[in-house]
Amino acid sequence: MVRRTLGRGAVGGASLVSGALLEESILNGLDEEQRTVASTLTGPLCVLAGAGTGKTRAITHRIAYGVQTGVYTPQQVLAVTFTARAAAEMRTRLRDLGAGGVQARTFHAAALRQLQYFWPQAVGGPLPALVDHKAQLIAESARRLRLSTDRAAIRDVAAEIEWAKVSMLTPDAYVAAAAGRSEPAGMDLITVSRIFSAYEDLKIDRNLIDFEDVLLTTVAILEEDEKVAATVRSQYRHFVVDEYQDVSPLQQRLLDLWLGERRELCVVGDASQTIYSFTGATSRHLLDFTKRYQGAQVVKLVRDYRSTPQVVRAANTLLSARSSEADRRAAGTTWSEPLELIAQRSAGPEPVFTECTDDEAEAAECARRIGVLLDQGVKASEIAILYRTNGQSEAYEQALASAGIGYQLRGGERFFQRREVRDALLQLRAAARTEGDDDVPQQVRDVLASLGYTSVAPQNSGAVREKWESLAALVGLADELNRTRGPESFTLQSFVAELEERAAAQHAPTVQGVTLASLHSAKGLEWDAVFLVGLSEGLMPISFADTQEGIDEERRLLYVGITRARIHLSMSWSTSRSPGGRASRKPSRFLDALRPATAGKASFRQPRAKSARTSTGPVMCRVCKRPLLTGSERKIGRCTECPASYEEETFEALRAWRLTEAREKDVPAFVIFTDATLVAIAEAKPRSAEELGALAGIGTSKLERYGDAVLGIINDPA
Repeated sequence: MVRRTLGRGAVGGASLVSGALLEESILNGLDEEQRTVASTLTGPLCVLAGAGTGKTRAITHRIAYGVQTGVYTPQQVLAVTFTARAAAEMRTRLRDLGAGGVQARTFHAAALRQLQYFWPQAVGGPLPALVDHKAQLIAESARRLRLSTDRAAIRDVAAEIEWAKVSMLTPDAYVAAAAGRSEPAGMDLITVSRIFSAYEDLKIDRNLIDFEDVLLTTVAILEEDEKVAATVRSQYRHFVVDEYQDVSPLQQRLLDLWLGERRELCVVGDASQTIYSFTGATSRHLLDFTKRYQGAQVVKLVRDYRSTPQVVRAANTLLSARSSEADRRAAGTTWSEPLELIAQRSAGPEPVFTECTDDEAEAAECARRIGVLLDQGVKASEIAILYRTNGQSEAYEQALASAGIGYQLRGGERFFQRREVRDALLQLRAAARTEGDDDVPQQVRDVLASLGYTSVAPQNSGAVREKWESLAALVGLADELNRTRGPESFTLQSFVAELEERAAAQHAPTVQGVTLASLHSAKGLEWDAVFLVGLSEGLMPISFADTQEGIDEERRLLYVGITRARIHLSMSWSTSRSPGGRASRKPSRFLDALRPATAGKASFRQPRAKSARTSTGPVMCRVCKRPLLTGSERKIGRCTECPASYEEETFEALRAWRLTEAREKDVPAFVIFTDATLVAIAEAKPRSAEELGALAGIGTSKLERYGDAVLGIINDPA
């Protein structure tokens, strides 16, 4: 452990003791591995940190400990993150730990700051204007080439140009390097190269640069101007890079230039969470770190403080299943042995797996189960619905709106760019100049009332509800800051200053609604309850993931989704797209190892020969002989309108048993068995475990867990 080496002066032993106590207080509360990270202050350090293992805590305490011991000068430390929100949160943590002078920025923010400073002396003249969005320039470039494009094509070409630039490819080098990649918008690579070239020419003509140019130009200046490089290296002596598995070749090149020949680098990452390879990110830099930096120390963080053992088990199983599959022998370079997480939380409910007849039914079931959680006291802001593509959100928006449940779309318009939020900031800024500071939360409510805020949420959905949710988030933030900072120091002026700082960092307050988000945009977030929806072949893995590398990344994407959940985890899929459609969809292959009914089986089907999914034709009602349309009807084998054939005494005995089990396990009753499954059991009257296991809704796990009790009730319902 590094101790303080600076002179103590004449202040004597009291200063020595107080300094040592402060140093030790920074390390207190860390587990053994986190403490090792925090107290290893010099030399190359690689932290392999699984999901939920407290990596941000470890590295922020490392920086704070280095500052407190005198090993680091705050202004000479640069912590690099991948989102502005993460950087803002890190700055807050460091400030609370007494290391407020440390710079925490994204690669782009750090590079832009340097570019703005060095451009006049390295290049001369004003820095070109920064392009916020490429779409307009790409569309104009395509028109100059007399190419027809639509919005989707422009978006795909923009993504391809970004990939090429972070891979440090010129338009001329792009074609050869992109061989084997899927063609964006159906365009051949030569056409994409021509648009790429025209786009670059257009930027030069108009004296513009894009976000990738910020990195490229900074790299060029550092490579060509030794004075600039020396100045940067004298400014920053110690570097910390979070989410290192997502570094692109261009970002790595910039990091190398910042470092020079030094080795004062700490990287943190998890190869199992590499999900952005389509943008040029690669985990290779993380995996090869010890080869590049001989003698580098490696610390593994595997104690998961976020999720219950049940969630952690699902996450570990998903990754370990890949290692036992035959396709592991196939050529692939994107896989590494995953970290096996060790849960630190107390036990929670088992993950729930739900098959629905169609997308609409899946969304409705999801909304129903969210309603149950809300009734149990789970906050809406602690619930998320995660899907593979943004196009899947509409069904869930409608289902939640129909159920009267508020929601927020992540990945849509940024919070501080919303009209109502901008208007609110203007009104609050004006009020701060004239109003006193008595009861700031009430002042905020009074100001926002003029914009439509009320204490009770509106019942209608759509724009009115979204506007209210935005204003309510500002009210909630005012309440939170008033509580944490204290009414004596919290003023309306300080609240406005907080909002302006958050707006600059895009650090939005919590919106009290269920989060709807793609799996990619959920990275770095967590909730008490997570619903992973649309888990069918073609969506998970996505249909265009047709190589081993692509399948591996899809598995990692699902792993990221699972590890977002703290307590409640639900995974669902539908057998058809629309009501009454042909049940041709299969559940995701990744669920084979996770679902109790198919554990250990490499099959896309339930192991029941008579199930609806494996039959060759429609399942018919055993009473009226009409096709059964819903999953519930197929479970009980008859239409809901047709008379039941079970004995009421048996059914009620099963329900009473289920209620007792649910209370003992502290889970909703339907987690034990759904009503439809109980009806199926009561009507079939199985006399053996084999007969019981053949019924829909009875998997291997439930058969082992409840089989004896159910058969006992069937034989003697009294």
